[in-house]
Amino acid sequence: PHSVPTVSPQVGSYRDISHESLSLFRLLEPQIEILVLGTGDRVERLHPAMLKQMRECGIAVEVQDTPNACATFNFLTSERRMAAAGLIPP
Repeated sequence: PHSVPTVSPQVGSYRDISHESLSLFRLLEPQIEILVLGTGDRVERLHPAMLKQMRECGIAVEVQDTPNACATFNFLTSERRMAAAGLIPP
């Protein structure tokens, strides 16, 4: 039998972003090409291994403060790019 990854949507701050919480974005069909993460009031650094794992799955990750992440996501979708956003309220 196939194992289904556990998806943990409980992300309250950038510190909660993990391989597991990002797994949802790797499951989307059609596959996204870019994930825009809004980390609240400021841009926060994510662990390089998480970003590398997403790149290896063919997904680029753009980390921004949430207001700019919203604008970036809207721009990407207006350009018909396959994008998704994970947004933490500022």
